[in-house]
Amino acid sequence: MKRLWKMSIPFLVAASLVGCGNNQPAQPAQPAAQEQAAAQKPSQATAKETVYPLTVSDATGKEVTFPKAPERIVSTSPAETEILFALGLDDRIVGVSDYDDYPDAAKSKPKVGGVVKPNEEAILTQSPDFVIGGISMEKPVAEKLKSLGMPVYVTQPKKLDDIMANILVMGKITNKQEQAEKLVAQMKDDIADVQDAVKNVKPEDRKKVYLEFSPGWTVGKGEFMDELISLAGATNIASDTVGWNPISEEKIVKDDPDVILYANGITDEKTGKQLEDIIKNRSGWDKIKAIRESQIYGMDQNTLSRPGPRITQGLKEVAKAIYPDLVK
Repeated sequence: MKRLWKMSIPFLVAASLVGCGNNQPAQPAQPAAQEQAAAQKPSQATAKETVYPLTVSDATGKEVTFPKAPERIVSTSPAETEILFALGLDDRIVGVSDYDDYPDAAKSKPKVGGVVKPNEEAILTQSPDFVIGGISMEKPVAEKLKSLGMPVYVTQPKKLDDIMANILVMGKITNKQEQAEKLVAQMKDDIADVQDAVKNVKPEDRKKVYLEFSPGWTVGKGEFMDELISLAGATNIASDTVGWNPISEEKIVKDDPDVILYANGITDEKTGKQLEDIIKNRSGWDKIKAIRESQIYGMDQNTLSRPGPRITQGLKEVAKAIYPDLVK
């Protein structure tokens, strides 16, 4: 699928919890007080309920107040849309970005434009009582939507902890706290599984990894994609930089990564070449260990880059590519 690489990297990154037998021995009689307490005890724990009005602060530091559980939700970000669906909010989602494609049900929702600059009129048409913007929404756009009286909540996750915290907050806002906690618990289990699998990798044996998400761009510290490599027990050779950076082809050759990861399905707009072919055919890159030993792997671009519930699936795929003998 062709992508427009002139658009911002954050956009690309944004662009998933008895019966008993008859021969049981007789039980001793309970005191009357105990019997009364047992009779009054509910059979199940009371579900967590959000208390409204609820005021929360978003990633920009702005407070957003919800007088009740939102009933008409617009998401301008694929990752946040995945969170909403994972929380069981399908019937409340009335608008999504043009790039929302997961789950399949998201494809049939009304579209409200791009992730960087969504269509204000399209959003207003849906009369939302909750608008959520992701890491690609520009600050002036968020301010404009807020000035129109819309309850806009903006997320800017940089780490997996941020992603899971966002899920919990969205669960609280929408009165889906138990679903959010179950989802986060599963994500934490995924992380623990990977960490347990690679725990015996010695520091001197950590594989060096190069990640190219779009032609000519890699990612350093301060971004969750760098964290995926670290959690997988490897070293990102771009970790001496911060954020998204244009690559130095000579530096990559010098650093000689053991493994190269790239985003599947990416075509360079200028040359029409697939990202995998671009990487393999760069001048001098045939000397790199990862290419010599065919340790170059395409990752699903959405699970790798979307800061949503499937990010730990992305972690598992990254770990399997780097240490196939350890991570199953």
